[in-house]
Amino acid sequence: MQPIMKEAKRKRLQQRLSTSRSYQWLQQLADVMDRYYLDAALGFAIPAGIGDAISAVISLVYVAFSAVKVRSFALTMAVLNNTLRDVLLGMIPFYVGDFIDIFHKSNQQNMALIRGFVEGDQPTIQSVNRKATWSIVLFFCFCFLIFLMVRLVIWLGQQVISLF
Repeated sequence: MQPIMKEAKRKRLQQRLSTSRSYQWLQQLADVMDRYYLDAALGFAIPAGIGDAISAVISLVYVAFSAVKVRSFALTMAVLNNTLRDVLLGMIPFYVGDFIDIFHKSNQQNMALIRGFVEGDQPTIQSVNRKATWSIVLFFCFCFLIFLMVRLVIWLGQQVISLF
């Protein structure tokens, strides 16, 4: 009897979220950021990792939606994992990270995780659970690597400035 209750709860959540303005807005945001390459454009246009930081702040809406609207710790950790990975990849110097952003499409991945989780797609739920487990460990690794990347960008900037 318990699985039926879970299924009914999932159906109510799916219906409530699919008709909500915030869910539709997230889908539009994913399109703008990834299909129209705003994520990569911010990195190209605003150097020194600042564009990537702006992009990361924008991507935090997926984390907030997972935590507040869906209320799933596992989904929130999986979405946070994707967001931090995107930040780390985007910060690779000399526009390499921005070029990777063209293909990485973390906002589309986050939207697919949210959609699949809400719709009860078993492969997506299994992926979310796997990512959530790894996310706890990787969260600290990504934060440390992002810190090191920021230090590297600052050091490279100082080296370039010292040439002049």
